[in-house]
Amino acid sequence: MPQHAIFLRSSLTALLCAGCLFSATAWAQGSGAQVQRDRAACDGVQQDREACRREAGAAKQESQRGGLTPGDQAEQNALARCQLLQPAADRADCEARVRGAATSTSGSVMGGGVIRETVTPVPAPAPSPSR
Repeated sequence: MPQHAIFLRSSLTALLCAGCLFSATAWAQGSGAQVQRDRAACDGVQQDREACRREAGAAKQESQRGGLTPGDQAEQNALARCQLLQPAADRADCEARVRGAATSTSGSVMGGGVIRETVTPVPAPAPSPSR
């Protein structure tokens, strides 16, 4: 391999490592309330603490780039899908499921899944007249 290619590869590797170190240092020194909440959330979870902190740092970086959508945006998108994809008779039930009205929740993500159950009473059909 030519000498200049080795130098270029070494320089790029050093630059990449410096960038990683800088972003890790900036995250560790972050004083924002969200950073503190994210780091505190890593205590007491059934996940590797360092992996949790890496994910919190990645979320912070993505947030700074404007790549994360606000929390209410997901609900607005779900409600829009109810309007576009559901028949008119089912829209109210779809919107109630999105908002979590009359919904019971059980299970956990760590346990394999969260089950949400919504019960909608349906009246029995009227009896047919006897002859």
